[in-house]
Amino acid sequence: MLKRTLLPADPVARALSLATMAGSLSTGLFYSVSALYFTTVIGLSATTVGTGLTIAGAAGVAGSYVGGRLADRFGPDRVQQVSTVVQAVALLAYVAADDVASFVLIACVAVASRAVQGTAKQTLLARWFTGPDRVEVRARLRVVTNVFIGLGTVLAALALLVGTATAYRTTMVVVGVVALAAAVPLGGLRARVSGLADALRPLRGRHAAPDVPHGRSPLRDRTYLTSTALTSVMALQFGLQNVGVPLWVAHHTEAPDVMVSVLLLTNTVLVAAVQVRASRGTHEVLTAGRAVRRAGLLLAVACLVLAASGSVGVVAAIVLLLVAEVASTAGEILSEAGTWGLAFELADPRNAGAYQGVSQMGYSVAGMVAPLVVTATAIEHGTVGWVVLGAVFATAGALVAVVAARASRAPVAVPAPAGAPGAVEAGV
Repeated sequence: MLKRTLLPADPVARALSLATMAGSLSTGLFYSVSALYFTTVIGLSATTVGTGLTIAGAAGVAGSYVGGRLADRFGPDRVQQVSTVVQAVALLAYVAADDVASFVLIACVAVASRAVQGTAKQTLLARWFTGPDRVEVRARLRVVTNVFIGLGTVLAALALLVGTATAYRTTMVVVGVVALAAAVPLGGLRARVSGLADALRPLRGRHAAPDVPHGRSPLRDRTYLTSTALTSVMALQFGLQNVGVPLWVAHHTEAPDVMVSVLLLTNTVLVAAVQVRASRGTHEVLTAGRAVRRAGLLLAVACLVLAASGSVGVVAAIVLLLVAEVASTAGEILSEAGTWGLAFELADPRNAGAYQGVSQMGYSVAGMVAPLVVTATAIEHGTVGWVVLGAVFATAGALVAVVAARASRAPVAVPAPAGAPGAVEAGV
């Protein structure tokens, strides 16, 4: 199974897997050392770094949407490769950053290009694969992402152990070089894969297929916009793992700080073991909606258990934190699986890039506001905040299921883009 995930038989899936390996390894390295690099090497304050990354997050929201338009006009494979190169160059440019202005500019380019890259990848999946294959390949790519981010984090420990400016600067160079390597597997895909050129032919512009009518605009598709808005609320869950749980463990429980690493490892292992299996069947809209509803309930349970962990002793806190992590990870896995299914199946394939751009824009918005939402509720208000956050997840999940049920009863038949394969075997 591991070989099928890392090196799938389908050439497009294999190229995406290899690119994801390099990109995720780079991300793991970057996440581990970037904060210290920005503050100790460049000399920025923590507040400045936070503000700059928030501005960059806004650029990422725009990049997610623009990436879809570019993918429809120039082809998602080409857009993904170019944006990967741009992101790598921006990451390398951090080495030359020496003040606030250069830091913010580089961060905006890096985050925006990464957002374009993500949308292009989603569009490539939507255009080349069909039905259950799309969700399965996406699930396998998420497994690859988690595993290689973890490996990058482990490798970054070398720089953290040395702890010098040279070590951090060298690691940032490695981050950019490894990110650049992610563009290599994407090169020449159309020449290597039979039928890919026709399937990925631009839908807009001079080179667009002449017999493909304009599809619906996602900005006028109320069902898609509602689904995206609600699943974006569910995506706030990533603020739990990245911000909420570490702060809660360190400042509000009796558990040792090392539990943060234990919980992160638990999350990584569970996603790698379960994500693909949990994603089966979520290419059906009704099933996808039900998966998100269950995810909302699991996340609500996790929030309540996390709240309880703040008022007990060391041993009980450790046990409750582990229970909460298992519940929240299960919710994360189901939420992602359902969200992918809805993002693919509710979209008009005649406007694939624009639709995936809207979907990815929702993720970008969630990523930008999640730290604020989690800290303003759970961290600032304790048990009451956790209860509110849990209620938000449960409500959003239930509403997604309602939207999915209505959409499944009123399907809209739309033709596939000209040249797209009717049914492509993923081979993974």
